[in-house]
Amino acid sequence: MSSLPMPPTPPAPTPTGQRKRILPAQPKAAALVMLSFTALLYVIELVDVALGGRMNGEGVVPRTLSGLDGVVWAPLLHANWSHLAANTVPVLVFGFLAMATGLARWIVVTALIWVISGLGVWLTGPAGTSTIGASGLAFGWLAYLLVRGLFNRAVGQLVVAAVLLALWGGTLWGLLPGADGISWQAHLFGAFGGILAAWLAARADRSRAGKVAKATGSLEA
Repeated sequence: MSSLPMPPTPPAPTPTGQRKRILPAQPKAAALVMLSFTALLYVIELVDVALGGRMNGEGVVPRTLSGLDGVVWAPLLHANWSHLAANTVPVLVFGFLAMATGLARWIVVTALIWVISGLGVWLTGPAGTSTIGASGLAFGWLAYLLVRGLFNRAVGQLVVAAVLLALWGGTLWGLLPGADGISWQAHLFGAFGGILAAWLAARADRSRAGKVAKATGSLEA
């Protein structure tokens, strides 16, 4: 039996490099997650169509105890195929890019956006309505992507934000009261959730980087 030298272990990403990532470290896995999530939305809509749209009433019904559980279900439901189709590309693109710092971080960011958007609708939405759709998530991810570069002082992330603004900047009008049948509250509070998530993530990263620097005696710029 012979012994062979072990290959060198690749260096772990530094805290700075990790938080300033533009694309997911494992893009295939990230794409699979987003495709699976989007496929789930289509399966749910197919079931809803088969039930005659019965699930559409399970969204967020403002200021009612029975409508509070819609906070959990609303992003998974859509009024019709065109509603779902309109949300598909933003969900895929923004969700994929938001996974740049890993799946665990993405889950926390998404959960925060999900809950804040839903609770915002429950508190401020029009009485007697049922709000459904993943656009609150999409706006939250977009806001997260737009501001994370500012909090991280990352040029690459700011460039991505500029590109996203150029391509989807017009959708930000959805944060304001406008067309009937559109929940600007879901959009606005989703965006608040995204900004809060970006701030909390940057704060956590800086704290971790500070501990690493203190332990190793190194400094980060």
